[in-house]
Amino acid sequence: MGQGEENKTREEASVEIQERGEIFLFYRPKVDKEEAHGTEDVQRLYLVLRPESGERSVEEKQDPHSGKEGAKRQADEDANQKVEGDGGGHGTQEVNIEKQPLLRFIVMGRKTLPDPAKKSTPYWGFVEMVTTEIEHVKSALKGGEYETATRGHRHLPDSRAVGEGVYRILRHDHPAGKSSRNRHTHLVYKLEFPAEGEQEEPQEALNITREASFIIQIKNPEQQQSSSSSSSSSSFRGLQKKRKASFPAHLQGLLGNKRFHPADPPDFLNYEGCEFLLISASDNIEQELGLELKAEQIHEGCTLQQAEECSDLVKTFGESAVPTRPLFKGTWL
Repeated sequence: MGQGEENKTREEASVEIQERGEIFLFYRPKVDKEEAHGTEDVQRLYLVLRPESGERSVEEKQDPHSGKEGAKRQADEDANQKVEGDGGGHGTQEVNIEKQPLLRFIVMGRKTLPDPAKKSTPYWGFVEMVTTEIEHVKSALKGGEYETATRGHRHLPDSRAVGEGVYRILRHDHPAGKSSRNRHTHLVYKLEFPAEGEQEEPQEALNITREASFIIQIKNPEQQQSSSSSSSSSSFRGLQKKRKASFPAHLQGLLGNKRFHPADPPDFLNYEGCEFLLISASDNIEQELGLELKAEQIHEGCTLQQAEECSDLVKTFGESAVPTRPLFKGTWL
């Protein structure tokens, strides 16, 4: 179904599209939970962004031998050796996003997206993995069995697909003027699945609205968080130093001495350990930004087979990669 289309609906709309692509959303039930029936049963909310076009067809990402991507590659070469990728992404590799898959596996610090009713509350998240290998993301979504010294055998459930749609990362100039001081960036998305008219129980609980606009700010890994900001948001403690991204000099230079910077360019998100804030701006993209984001709309009542045939999530990761009932039927699992 692809990256969708967009149209400006107001001549004065001060938006510039930086990146277009697909967004997939997943949740993972808590350890030893067979099913989730509410947010109290959810351990993690994941976003996967797959850029497909933008201002530049070639984006810069971390070296494929760094971070979790490098660890997974090494583990693939030696199946008998367990390799941990605890460090952040570093180095560089160019990827043509129009010809090669580029996947960002993102973890939200809270178990939901930002609440549309709380437009001043920042929600922290970070890039867990960046890879050009689809199998790496499939592996990250899978559950498993493991042993602990204190609690014995534990079961980690598979993640569940809960949303699929199209997204844009864009520059937006504040009405006060077009200087760099007034410019910020948005992450906006519009859902294709669940289809219009289906139940949306997990989506409503996880603040996954049919469409949304968030201001997105990149955290400077070289700037420490103040104690006042730390106390104001218990979900924004930040990553350990060894897990933070190590941006190349030209990206780090854009951050300067600022604690936060717009996601401009979006290449910041191509480094494991990149931390960011999402701040809810609107659940009506056209009203806020003068931009109509068009996604392929699936009609209520289509069969599961018809939905799977249309779903890029299923086409990308396979029919058996993760349970899809929350995605297609809008019910908890």
